[in-house]
Amino acid sequence: MSALKPTAVPAEPAEPPTSPEALALDPGPRIRPMRSLWLLSVAHSVNHAQAFLLPLIFLKIIDEFKVSVETIAFLAAFGAASSGLVQLSYAQLTRVMSRRRLLGLGGILFGGGFAGQAFAFNFPTFAFLNVVSRIGGSPQHPVGNGLLAEQFVPERRGFAISAHIAGGNVGTVMVAIAGAPVIALWGWRGASLVFGIPAVVIAVAILILMRETGTDRAAARAGGTVRQAFRQIIRDRDLRWLYLTSVLGGGGRGLGVVNLFALLYLTKVLNLGESLSALMYGVLIVFAVPMPLIAGWLSDRVGRKPVIIGVYVGGAAGFAVFVASGSNLLGLWVGIALMGLFSFAESPQLQALLADIAAPSMRDATYAVYFTLAFGVGSLWTALYGLIIDRAGESTGVQIVFVVMAVTFLLAALATFPIRADERARENAAHEATLFEG
Repeated sequence: MSALKPTAVPAEPAEPPTSPEALALDPGPRIRPMRSLWLLSVAHSVNHAQAFLLPLIFLKIIDEFKVSVETIAFLAAFGAASSGLVQLSYAQLTRVMSRRRLLGLGGILFGGGFAGQAFAFNFPTFAFLNVVSRIGGSPQHPVGNGLLAEQFVPERRGFAISAHIAGGNVGTVMVAIAGAPVIALWGWRGASLVFGIPAVVIAVAILILMRETGTDRAAARAGGTVRQAFRQIIRDRDLRWLYLTSVLGGGGRGLGVVNLFALLYLTKVLNLGESLSALMYGVLIVFAVPMPLIAGWLSDRVGRKPVIIGVYVGGAAGFAVFVASGSNLLGLWVGIALMGLFSFAESPQLQALLADIAAPSMRDATYAVYFTLAFGVGSLWTALYGLIIDRAGESTGVQIVFVVMAVTFLLAALATFPIRADERARENAAHEATLFEG
């Protein structure tokens, strides 16, 4: 089956009608899923690049504006909370505005705010622009994935959403390599411009070049209010299990959790040395690019559930091997490889499964809830692990953290079993096909 769905147009009075006779006279905009995927992946790459550059900029801000580490921590937490809470609003905003506009206008705010930091004359102006930028980048995950789910058929959806996630991870790897040299060369203000302006450029490209059918938006409007959609989500047992799986899986998610504590374990507990620790950390991070793509390709062929369950079991084994190896270098490398293979692959497949089982009328609402939980609970896992280390001490505490990660992944695998993935996906695919019939 082709990756392209039949061309359709938004079901709004001011836009082209969708009857066969009308389409014969006015076919409307041609939907190009691969163009949408490329635009979203590049935008996601810049999004991640900025997120992982910020800690380096914060270090410079402390010295230049004479603020404390606690102040920077508060700004980082406030920005993350603001961005996370805004995710929920897209359940409503996608009903009144096209995804293309949300992504494009959000991207302009995102890049413009980040670039604007270069002209901050004191900490309050920097903090304001930083939070504005974080909020501007918030549509990337829920709105971007909703658009890809609408444009790609189920047989290619796993790869498409995984490519979107992998694109973001490219930005992470890029900053790991180039972030410090850019700041050293042009300073933190120059780095803000270097990584902010491209976000504006790609946002404008999205507004000009991206097209969408609008079928999900029309279905959402016809399906009732946002409040009714949230009630349906709460009543849907498969969605509840999927959300629980995501919450549990967040305990061992690759970026933001595993990478942070793996580096801490290598440097502070094992004292392996800066060069070897950096090499192991670099190898771990590089896995973040190919593994979502491989898992997405595989899930399109063998199904989402087997891949998700396998990833969780493999990830749990990776955590166990890593922490049980002590200072044995061979064991540590095996643990790094296993964690790299599995810890970066689970979230994209959960997002693809969500697209498979959520009806088009609820797709944006389900993604809004998913990412609100993902960003919110993700920070709670990190806080819990910090508390464990504080109570047990660095050496013992970090080891306990990796044991907890392994347990969360095993529990996430168990929580995946009750999801009626194949049955719901077939029903939903049949329903989606009717939306593209005249």
